[in-house]
Amino acid sequence: MSNSHDIIKGPCLTEKSARAQESFGKVVFKVNPKANKIEIKQTIEKKFNVKVASVRTAKVKGKMKRVGRHAGYASDWKKATVTLAEGKINFLEDL
Repeated sequence: MSNSHDIIKGPCLTEKSARAQESFGKVVFKVNPKANKIEIKQTIEKKFNVKVASVRTAKVKGKMKRVGRHAGYASDWKKATVTLAEGKINFLEDL
């Protein structure tokens, strides 16, 4: 995976991730399920010009969705929690 758009799909903006960013300097991203921790770290350091201390990943199961009487599942996705050593990411300006 060479392109940063292929690895990082976007930020995961939830109340829990906002508290983690304020309190502990952690940022949560939705990433490509095939991306590994090394690729994620290099991409974030290059794209946002910050220093990454660690990367933790988790696979998230898609939730069941209903539209009328038709039921299905949302796609599974991968979440990366990135701990920043130096710098800060402001999603309103950086993306």
